[in-house]
Amino acid sequence: MGKDETVKTPLVQQIEEEDLQSIVEKYDIESRFRRPVGFPKMFVSAWLIAMSLFHLYTAGIGLLPTSIHRAVHLTFAIVAVFLLYPGREGEDKTKIPWFDWVLAAVAGVGTGYIIFFFNEIARRGAQVQPHEVWLGILTFVMVLEAGRRVAGKVLPFLSVFFLLYCYFGRFMPFMFMHRGYSINRIIQHMYLTQEGIFGVALGVSSTFVFLFILFGAFLGKSGGARSFNELALAMAGHSPGGPAKAAIVASGLLGTISGSSVANVATTGAFTIPLMKKVGYKPEFAGAVEASASTGGQFMPPIMGAGAFIMSEFLGISYLRIAAAAAIPALLYYIALYFAVHLRARQRDLRGLPKDLLPSLKQVMKKDGHLMVPLVVIIGMLLNRYTPLAAAFWGIVSVVGVSLLRKHTRMGIRDICDALEEGARCALGVALACALVGFIVGTSSLTALGLTISNNIIDISRGLLFPTLLLSMVACLVLGMGLPTTANYIVTSTMIAPALVKMGVLPLAAHLFVFYFGIMADLTPPVCLASFTGAGIAGGNPSQTGFMATRIALVAYLIPYSFIYNPVILLENFSWVPLAIIVVASLASIFSLASALQGWMFERLSYPVRVVLFVAAIVAFLPDYRVKAMAALFIGASVIALKILNARRTVTAS
Repeated sequence: MGKDETVKTPLVQQIEEEDLQSIVEKYDIESRFRRPVGFPKMFVSAWLIAMSLFHLYTAGIGLLPTSIHRAVHLTFAIVAVFLLYPGREGEDKTKIPWFDWVLAAVAGVGTGYIIFFFNEIARRGAQVQPHEVWLGILTFVMVLEAGRRVAGKVLPFLSVFFLLYCYFGRFMPFMFMHRGYSINRIIQHMYLTQEGIFGVALGVSSTFVFLFILFGAFLGKSGGARSFNELALAMAGHSPGGPAKAAIVASGLLGTISGSSVANVATTGAFTIPLMKKVGYKPEFAGAVEASASTGGQFMPPIMGAGAFIMSEFLGISYLRIAAAAAIPALLYYIALYFAVHLRARQRDLRGLPKDLLPSLKQVMKKDGHLMVPLVVIIGMLLNRYTPLAAAFWGIVSVVGVSLLRKHTRMGIRDICDALEEGARCALGVALACALVGFIVGTSSLTALGLTISNNIIDISRGLLFPTLLLSMVACLVLGMGLPTTANYIVTSTMIAPALVKMGVLPLAAHLFVFYFGIMADLTPPVCLASFTGAGIAGGNPSQTGFMATRIALVAYLIPYSFIYNPVILLENFSWVPLAIIVVASLASIFSLASALQGWMFERLSYPVRVVLFVAAIVAFLPDYRVKAMAALFIGASVIALKILNARRTVTAS
């Protein structure tokens, strides 16, 4: 290859960067940040770089005492939010108004107090002092406002509701009534202890989540996202409907690192969606495929959008156990997406891209294969039981190291600074969301609200497991609307998972159940931000794209029920025969489901045949292993019969 180290790429017009930015800003609040100039730009850049360096230093050398570390993390984040995110629409994004400088300073005082007076607070057992009541109220207001700016209105609204619930408990309906707590007690619990703002949610944000977001920023600056796209095209671009299959591969690879479905859609969709439209996919289908694939990356091991690390903290089991449990369901999900796009391509006779316009796998690996090394480093360290924090730290170091091997990926000082800045900025939304979630988790620990909600869910479902699962699914889809993956999981695991565990569900199965459905909120109408972003890039109808994505990813609404009724799919109570039955039945089911929904197998299917295949697919997901086996055999026989009929028609027609 020549000096420029280029590979062939499809000759298709990509979406303009400005257009992409406007689309993403429409659906992703975190993208609506200022771009200051002059001294404000230098100050904000330095602040964000310092934030990243602090987290790298503590990851490499050792964490500070828990409360101090979390307070430093939130101080960096909340100051940056007031400087970067405008309080209202229509502001000049090249300037930072004076009052936001003031708010940033005031917010820093509230969180900084914990840093400098932590030892004194600990010595008196976190007993609240009069001045701390005012500091606490001030910090609450600042966290709520910063959260509104960077995470939207939903979480701040919920946080206020839960704080009011703490105070007005005696006036609540009987099933939610409690004795109520004074303002001083609420301030003490939420501000001075590790039960509220500075609780486990912020702890996860300040360690695992931040480092993996930073890793993603470094990988992106070195050309990792581009190499994922080229690798996916080399593997699948020439097959029928190739760009859609490439989107599935690229989005799955990038999505496991990314903590945001919307950001993943924007990153890979700007490249894959125009290619899908080029070969003949309709805009709504192209946007839906990208949204479905990007959303699935959140539950794809090894990183799972950092969800696996939070789950490990909550359940007290190893990360490796969670990643292993999530592997088979995630693979089934992506196989289902592959079937959907393949059958649609066959139905509409959509060809792949010409091979002479595509990079070859050999070219891609020769050019960018070294960029896969950091992923190998992370996975290898995790498999050897190093902490996720250490794995992320050395993953970042390895990105810089391997980038030096080739000129076109080499990261200079400017690139490293840009990655440090971008990583910190991308982590702001998660940090504030986790601080806000602290109000919800703190309310649960103070008032036993989580237990109350669990009891009510069980009472409404009359103690029956299946109705409890349905109620939990709906609750997760509602609570997960518009929330980042980490905040989403923390809320649903605090409020919903205890009900399932109380019903006798294995804790790991219960947590993965709420994790899946919380994430699927990004894909499920009416608030399906990943689908809306895909529609914006594709130029399709947002609502139609949302429903199309739900249809393509329908299997994701079925798989979590297998966690509960057949936990062997999570490698719980492991046995080869049941696992083989459930995997084969699941594969048969998702193929049958895709054929029924797309209306195509080897030829166009009649509606009666589609109905039969759809019912058979659902039956194959029922808990009983004998029923599963019979359903899988029926689907297999149906496929053979349809193939024979198609062959006969082809011979007759010829």
